Amino acid sequence: MRAFVLSKYKTAVHEAEVPEPTVGEHDVLVRVQAAGLNQLDEKIRAGEFALILPYTLPVILGHDVAGTVIRVGAGVRDFVPGDEVFARPRDHRIGTFAERIAIHESDVARRPSSITMEEAGALPLVALTAWQALVELGNVGPGQKVLIHAGAGGVGSVAIQLAKHLGAEVATTASAGNAEFVRMLGADHVIDYRSQDFEQLLSGYDLVLDSLGGENLEKSLRVLRPGGTAIGISGPPTPEFAREAGLNPIVRLAVTALSRKIRSQAKRLGVDYRFLFMRASGEQLREIAQLVDAGALRPIVGRVFPFDDAAAGIEALAKGGIRGKSVVSNP
Repeated sequence: MRAFVLSKYKTAVHEAEVPEPTVGEHDVLVRVQAAGLNQLDEKIRAGEFALILPYTLPVILGHDVAGTVIRVGAGVRDFVPGDEVFARPRDHRIGTFAERIAIHESDVARRPSSITMEEAGALPLVALTAWQALVELGNVGPGQKVLIHAGAGGVGSVAIQLAKHLGAEVATTASAGNAEFVRMLGADHVIDYRSQDFEQLLSGYDLVLDSLGGENLEKSLRVLRPGGTAIGISGPPTPEFAREAGLNPIVRLAVTALSRKIRSQAKRLGVDYRFLFMRASGEQLREIAQLVDAGALRPIVGRVFPFDDAAAGIEALAKGGIRGKSVVSNP
């Protein structure tokens, strides 16, 4: 089958003929009709996550899928051929930039019926990230103050909607050109990151979801109330993450060193820093699908690339500037 493959870190992804997927006892074979493009794909391509998420190259990239089940393993009971599904395949079983993919059944859910296949393909990774940050780690509820950085992006555009659904007061950073867009998603306060300093304008926040890292993360700690939490999704990873991920002792030492500065700053300020590397979950996707069909969440698709142009879509990730998500479509 046709697929888009990374053969060497820091090089372009290229099209290749690869073997058909092997379908295990608890796997679902899906014909890929839409595959979301994520910054995680670009970070893997650039070698930025090689320390904490090492892949044996060559590897097919792609972490989001919506499509139709064409075969199921002998142990699968909840899916049958013809089901329209969506998923974020688990780490080390990625590969949605291909014509077909075998996915463990526990990572899969039936896609929301009220949206298109392309919209469904845009959702899994960013929606799971938002869910695990705001619901699992943040326990966000009515009246809490939440700051979501990069509100017009893939994660941000879903996280704003979810935070509002949970009853939070939501602030976000965005360009002036995207201010009305993020207000439409539900943001109560919009900070123009080009002309305003959010640290000077915000204080007393319960939770910050940071997708930028570096100085932005450091400043985010300072807008939290005592006991508040900053959740970073672009790093740096923490010793807790390294331990839970089962990384080897040498890598765990390196991870500890990488996050020492931000953890020390958080401790000094009396706040908490957590690193989130989202995980696959069909169970959570079922809850997300219900929110979509109830009208509480809607995916934002800023650009669609035909399957033949998937390599160009991956290349465009490094440039940014897309509202919501870009998607590779192969109807």
